[in-house]
Amino acid sequence: APSLQSTTGDRSQRLQARVQGERRAWRRRRRRAMWSSSARAATSGSTAACCSPTRSSASSSATPTPTRRRRVWRSAWAPSATRRGSRASRTSSSICCFMPVRNTLENKIIQNISLRFAQFFIKPLMSEDAVLREIKAVDSEHKKNLLSDGWRMHQLEKHLASKDHPYHKFSTGSWETLETKPKERGLDIRLELLKFYENYSANLMHLVVYGKESLDCIQTLVESLFSHVKNTDQRSFKCPSQPLSAEHLQLLVKAIPIIEGDYLKVSWPVTPNNQFYKESPSRYLSHLIGHEGEGSIFHIIKELGWAMDLVAGESSDSTEYSFFSVGMRLTDAGHDHVEDIIGLVFKYLHLLKEDGIHEWIFSELASINETEFHYQDKVHPVSYVTDIVSSMRLFPPEEWLVGASLPSKYAPNIINMILDELSPERVRILCESKKFEGSTNCAEPWYNTSYAVENVTPYMIQQWIKRAPTEKLYLPKPNIFVPKDLSLKEVQDKVIFPTILRKTPLSRLWYKPDMLFFTPKVNIIIDFHCPLSSHSPEAAVSTSFFVDLLGDYLNAYAYDAQIAGLFYSIYLTSTGFQVSVSGYNDKMRVLLHAIMKQIVNFVVKPNRFSALKETSVKDYQNFNFSQPYSQASYYLSLILEEKKWPLDEKLQALSKLESDSLTNFVAHVLSKTYLECYVQGNIEPGEAESIVQEIEDTIFNTPSSAFKPMSPSQYLIKRVIMLENEIKCRYQIEGLNQKNENSSIVQYIQVHQDDALSNIKLQLFSLISSQPAFNQLRTVEQLGYITYLSLRSDRGVWALEVVIQSTVKDPSYLDSRIDEFFKTFESKIHELSDKDFKRNVKSLIDSKLEKFKNLWEESDFYWGEIQAGTLKFDRVESEVALLRELKKEEFIEFFDEYIKVDAPQRRTVSVQVFSGNHSAEFKKAIAEDDLPKTCRITDIFGFKRSRPLHRSLKGGPGRITMD
Repeated sequence: APSLQSTTGDRSQRLQARVQGERRAWRRRRRRAMWSSSARAATSGSTAACCSPTRSSASSSATPTPTRRRRVWRSAWAPSATRRGSRASRTSSSICCFMPVRNTLENKIIQNISLRFAQFFIKPLMSEDAVLREIKAVDSEHKKNLLSDGWRMHQLEKHLASKDHPYHKFSTGSWETLETKPKERGLDIRLELLKFYENYSANLMHLVVYGKESLDCIQTLVESLFSHVKNTDQRSFKCPSQPLSAEHLQLLVKAIPIIEGDYLKVSWPVTPNNQFYKESPSRYLSHLIGHEGEGSIFHIIKELGWAMDLVAGESSDSTEYSFFSVGMRLTDAGHDHVEDIIGLVFKYLHLLKEDGIHEWIFSELASINETEFHYQDKVHPVSYVTDIVSSMRLFPPEEWLVGASLPSKYAPNIINMILDELSPERVRILCESKKFEGSTNCAEPWYNTSYAVENVTPYMIQQWIKRAPTEKLYLPKPNIFVPKDLSLKEVQDKVIFPTILRKTPLSRLWYKPDMLFFTPKVNIIIDFHCPLSSHSPEAAVSTSFFVDLLGDYLNAYAYDAQIAGLFYSIYLTSTGFQVSVSGYNDKMRVLLHAIMKQIVNFVVKPNRFSALKETSVKDYQNFNFSQPYSQASYYLSLILEEKKWPLDEKLQALSKLESDSLTNFVAHVLSKTYLECYVQGNIEPGEAESIVQEIEDTIFNTPSSAFKPMSPSQYLIKRVIMLENEIKCRYQIEGLNQKNENSSIVQYIQVHQDDALSNIKLQLFSLISSQPAFNQLRTVEQLGYITYLSLRSDRGVWALEVVIQSTVKDPSYLDSRIDEFFKTFESKIHELSDKDFKRNVKSLIDSKLEKFKNLWEESDFYWGEIQAGTLKFDRVESEVALLRELKKEEFIEFFDEYIKVDAPQRRTVSVQVFSGNHSAEFKKAIAEDDLPKTCRITDIFGFKRSRPLHRSLKGGPGRITMD
């Protein structure tokens, strides 16, 4: 689902970096135990999750499980803090999980929400209208996924399983399966749903309720409401057999993807490890098979230029069957050496058998997991209760809060049992490539994926092993990054907000000790401000390539750090690049020093340059296959941002980039650099200063370094264009992939530049309007599965945006329905009662007063203020104070002035992406004459040149300057 609050500029890049870090953590967790439900500490608030088994099973592959997750309602600003709450559901092969979300609500409202939630399972309404609406929603979601390779390949793997096993079935639903075919068979789908409801028996269900109330209060509430859920003594569904019989093994499946790129996955059915959660055999094996350090499978094929990524581990959401997989993204050269790569995988498995199981490796992993569990960060209550409710069906009660987080029994015989199952006799291989076009002879029925199947015998694999690369495979060495010193530093002075601890012509250091969480962790951000990094498409592409190569070079060394809970990311920003290091502070300086040395001693390695360039070109090309609403958002950013280079120009620059020119460019771009540093966590001020001094010495004083200081006049600022009052601009374009049935629209309403009073008014409107917008546009009018109203910030310029992606209506029609919603909602705003106004204000205040859940959230907030130049470290307190004084009349005046249709200061852009389904409507739309007070954008860059710019938030009164 799209994010609840959209941002662009450096904040979005920070979010991307956070995602990058989370992906690394995800990969690390997958290699440990794909099926685990690790418990985490939760934050204050209230939420619940109810879990019930489903009747048919359809498990996952080792790629991320496509799971139907339905966000039924959400608020753009404070999704869990409204008076109504929000709710979501998740359906997988063996369970349905329902989650009503509610935070900091009045006790009476909590009881009402709990009552409604309980009634879902006591007496569901299942009205005819609701059933039809949900069938349309399911079909809309299915159509959104038709060109998604993740869904397509997952269903292909299921298709190539035993037809009499539930795993074989199509698991997500469509109009055909829920409306057309049932009617052909004379079935009433509503009656079938009511029959299906009989499976919701209390003996098969688990419930978790988390709240700030006392346990006695929560217990009384649960007993009074949920005791009425019937216990019909249903039996849990058991599969009669395994999904893969002998005929479904020893296969090589060649499939044609939608996007550019080659992918290889080697998998085996294995004994589900939930039976051995304390022994953790798959965790042990995935740690070794998926390792990325020297001597590993990945390190060898990466150095050969054959692969860009590798993931290994067990995956299943069934207790009865499971799969262990090794997946990787290949280069063109890797595609030509698929057999050699598969041979290398089996060669490593043979090494594991020959070398035996090592207790020291198991103990090291157990120690890392114990530390991670003990010092785990707090997470959102929804994640917490969902983890627990999932654990309740897998583990005994005494393990519910721990799950599979703490392996404690060293059992080499069990590890060997799983290792023996990873054999040539039990293998399935899936290879995805457009190079197979013209050589396939089958099509999967639900997604129409073209494929061919070949047999792979153990003898063939033995021949591949003999031809595998001769580079030496060996087990990883003991991890030097495992933290030893987990002591907490003493804080001498209470520091509420970040302070400038050190300032030189080369850098500035902001510092804040940990005053809230008291964990042995630190977060360090080093922002390299390089004004020459993005002055042209060529510069932007070269800087991006430089950053990607840095991460590529560091991977083998820093992989152990990530395993041990010390993460790093190097990512592009609008004014250069940033390095962040977060995790346990014990070995942090070791990793940070290695990163800085790599930056200073950067050289272009021809083999890695070629591999990365090849995959980067494909990534740019694959934007054509992105969801239409993502394309609309891209065009909107292109319109709004002063200097944002179009993807086609960047792709052209990338195609011409050579290793020599990159070497020269890196020296050029680093010749003007300023460092903005932020250090927060379990670290003393003297050590923070020492770290930045060491970075300065490494970066600027190493003889071979290309870094030179930047003068204040060269400080680069990116700005946003100012739209015109009372003018509605339109940008209409055909989708980049006309085979995608979805059209999309983003209607953007630019409101104001960062200002506390305007902020709270806009936030309040978003809070009040997002649910009605969703209800009207998605639930009532059924315009599209992806539908939401949210806030958006582009470099401190705040706006509303409404996003709809639809197969049933064209963007011009969607635009008119959005306008009609605002017209209708105008009366709701004007008729807002004092009681409802105060209730919504309180909800917004409560959401703002929610405490940071962990060090990373707190750091992200303060660093965001520093990077934007606003320095409003007391933003929450000041905005809450204004909210307490806000009058309803002021709020209505704000709506009438900026938001309502025909408001005197309403400034709008409507970005419309037309699919092939709506080609006739596109031709009609571009042929129409412009209406009064409208502006058609035909040349984005000419339009931008004609508009003034919003001022930069940096350098304003009381804000950050370079002096």
